[in-house]
Amino acid sequence: MLARAAPALLGLVLLCLWEGLTRALAVPVYVLPGPLAILGALVEDRVLLGTSLLMTLKIAVLALLAAVTLGGLLAVLFAQSRIAERALFPYAVILQVTPIVAIAPLILIWVDSVTFALLICAWIVAFFPVLSNTVLGLNAADRNLLELFRLYGATRWQTLWLLRLPSALPYFLAGLRVAGGLALIGAVVAEFVAGAGGTGSGLAFRILEAGYQLKVPRMFAALALISACGIAIFALLGLLQHLLLRRWHDSALNPEG
Repeated sequence: MLARAAPALLGLVLLCLWEGLTRALAVPVYVLPGPLAILGALVEDRVLLGTSLLMTLKIAVLALLAAVTLGGLLAVLFAQSRIAERALFPYAVILQVTPIVAIAPLILIWVDSVTFALLICAWIVAFFPVLSNTVLGLNAADRNLLELFRLYGATRWQTLWLLRLPSALPYFLAGLRVAGGLALIGAVVAEFVAGAGGTGSGLAFRILEAGYQLKVPRMFAALALISACGIAIFALLGLLQHLLLRRWHDSALNPEG
């Protein structure tokens, strides 16, 4: 019980220490606000920050869904065709290793809709973990079982559906957890590059706006919301992973029964 509560207790201690030091050293709020000042900004600007939070989450969730859809379909194609994998996988690697900050301005120029451009940027960041992990899982099916399926005359699609896809599920879910956080990061980075204001602005623009106006507590409040969203996405995807694997896969089985 104590081990489970340790992260929360440590976080509370650090927040108290942070608040105490800023008060004891009389640090100006525009240099480093304390947790109470940040909480005050969260309450005071809850409508503005809440609207921006929904915009950022919308981009991140849609990018994750697109990454799962296209990454999963391509992974199946690669598992069925070695030629397709060798021809297309290097380009997926190129997308992964190209800094999104470098290509985001080009995407914003080429795409008329800012929202769609942000979605593309976030998708690029989230796409590769889903693809690579799923390909690995599809190719990691037990060789003895593959031979058994061939012995019984199973078709390629029967083997895919009954053997390869179940064996790839843990790998896919692991990639999904990584992609969830990366989709949020991609959305925020793309918003920073776009710098578009207005009612449809995300949290990244609110950070820039608060910095220009020296409203540092609001800046930290927006950062706190981004971090909280990242933690929530990771936790929800972890719960999904546990629910799907808990009855049959070793990684989710409780050793204590």
